[in-house]
Amino acid sequence: MPYIFFGSSGGDGYALYGSSTSNGWVDAGKFLTGFSAVGSIAIPAILAHAQVITTGALVMELAAALVLGATVLVYDYHSSKDSSSYY
Repeated sequence: MPYIFFGSSGGDGYALYGSSTSNGWVDAGKFLTGFSAVGSIAIPAILAHAQVITTGALVMELAAALVLGATVLVYDYHSSKDSSSYY
C-alpha cells in the first residue's frame, strides 16, 4: 500500500525496480513497501519461533502471502498484455 500512495506517478510502469530520477517520496514509498513485505513474513516467523503462535498459524500466514503475491504477479502479467484482447 505505501508504494501506491508514494510510488511512481509517471509513465514508467516498472519504476519499482529502479530509476535514476527517483525523488524522496518515491524512495520513502519503496522503503515502506519493502518494510511491510518483509515484516509480513518475518513477524509471524519470529512469533512461531518464540512459540507465541502455532506452526499451523505460520503456515496459514505464509500461504496467504503466497496467494497474495501470485495474485499481484498474475494481475501485472495480464495488465501488461495487449488490452484489446480479453483472453
